[in-house]
Amino acid sequence: MIDGEMRLENEAMKIPQLKKLLITPKNVMGVKIPRLEGGRREELLTDYLLEIPVSISEAMKAFQEVHKIVLDVAEKETTLRKLLYEIDKTKRKANAIENVFIPRLESAVKFITFRLEEMERDTFAMLKTVKRKMSEREKNVEADIIAN
Repeated sequence: MIDGEMRLENEAMKIPQLKKLLITPKNVMGVKIPRLEGGRREELLTDYLLEIPVSISEAMKAFQEVHKIVLDVAEKETTLRKLLYEIDKTKRKANAIENVFIPRLESAVKFITFRLEEMERDTFAMLKTVKRKMSEREKNVEADIIAN
């Protein structure tokens, strides 16, 4: 009979391996998040439980539970990291809009308003000058008509 490490290795070789882990992308609000599938055994371990000691079968069950928890935690951690990164990116864009883009637009609006008011005043002054010159010409034409 084999004892110790050799027996444990021998029993471990009898157990089927885990299924391959499949990572599929999931889209949440435009962020691609990995979704983990698989990583479990294809076959149930009931066939092997009778051949191995109770302590080893309990260790295998505990490993399966821990493995499942680790996969869930890894998936959630990656999801949180990616969402936090996108939230930070969005915050930076919002701050840029609020602190840079909007003030530039407001100053452009002020400048355009100032230029339009200035052009309006210039146009009004030109109209007054044209009107005064027209009235002077009319007076000169009337004076010429009266003098003739």
